[in-house]
Amino acid sequence: MMEEQIVYEDNHLLVINKKVGQLVQGDKTGDDSLLELIKNFIKKRDNKPGNVFLGLVHRIDRPTSGLVIYAKTSKALSRLTQMVKNREVEKTYWAVVAKEMIPQSQRLVHYLKKNEKNNKAIVFPKATEGAKEAILTYNVIKTLDNYLLLEIDLETGRHHQIRAQLSKTGVPIKGDLKYGAPRSNPDGGINLHARKLQFVHPVTKESVEIIAPVPQNDAIWRACED
Repeated sequence: MMEEQIVYEDNHLLVINKKVGQLVQGDKTGDDSLLELIKNFIKKRDNKPGNVFLGLVHRIDRPTSGLVIYAKTSKALSRLTQMVKNREVEKTYWAVVAKEMIPQSQRLVHYLKKNEKNNKAIVFPKATEGAKEAILTYNVIKTLDNYLLLEIDLETGRHHQIRAQLSKTGVPIKGDLKYGAPRSNPDGGINLHARKLQFVHPVTKESVEIIAPVPQNDAIWRACED
C-alpha cells in the first residue's frame, strides 16, 4: 500500500521509504516506477482532474531501500534539485557488511568512473582522467554475530558510490554480487538503506529531518534497529 510508504508529505514535498526492487522512475525495463505509482495514488486519493505534477529530486539504486524525495510543485523541484547539487541535503545511509577488521571510523577518498557497458563504477585510488572524486565517511555503529552495521555520510553523490568504495575497502555490502559479495539476498536486493535526510525546506525554510525504518522482512536489518 502506497500510504504505508509515505514518511513525509506536505503541499510541496512527498518522501517515500522505497522498498528493495522498486524503481524510482521509469527505465528501459518498462516496469512500473514509483513516480507513476505515486502520481496515480495522489490522483485517486485527492480526486484530482487532469495530470498530477510530481518530480523526482534524486535517485537511489533499484536494489537499495530507503528515502527518496519527490516534489509536488515545480518551485519545490527546481529549488531542491539545486540544493542537492550544492550538497545542502544531508544524506545518511546504513550498510550491512561482513565482519572484517576495518577501522571503526574512516573517511574514504577515491575516484570513480562509470562503465556504461556493465553499469558499474570503476574505482581508482588517485585522480584519473574521466574519473570523479568520491568521498564518504563511515562509522561502525553496531556489531552483530557475522556482520557490521555502518553509518555512512556522503560528501559527494556518484553513481554506485557507496557500493564501489566499500567494495574497494574490502567490505562489499551484503547481497551486492555486482561489487563482490559472496552471496545474493533472497529478495535480490542489497543491505544498503537510505536512512536519514536533513535539509532546510525549500519553501517554508523550516528544518526537516526524516528517518526511514529499515525493511522489516529482513532479519539482519531488524537486528540492526533493535
